[in-house]
Amino acid sequence: MAKVNPLQFFRQVRQEIKKVTWPSRKEVMQSLVMVIVLVALAAAFFFIVDQILSWIVKVVFSIGE
Repeated sequence: MAKVNPLQFFRQVRQEIKKVTWPSRKEVMQSLVMVIVLVALAAAFFFIVDQILSWIVKVVFSIGE
């Protein structure tokens, strides 16, 4: 593997960073809202499933009493 001196490496890094297309503020906000909504939906789903499974376990264990 060819050795690259640190100065040349940082020049190459700067060149690559200039090629990056950064998202706009609007795109970032839209993504943020989508993530928050999906996290809330997932939390609600798992809460409901947990409650149902908890109820089923209580019913199953109360049969033996």
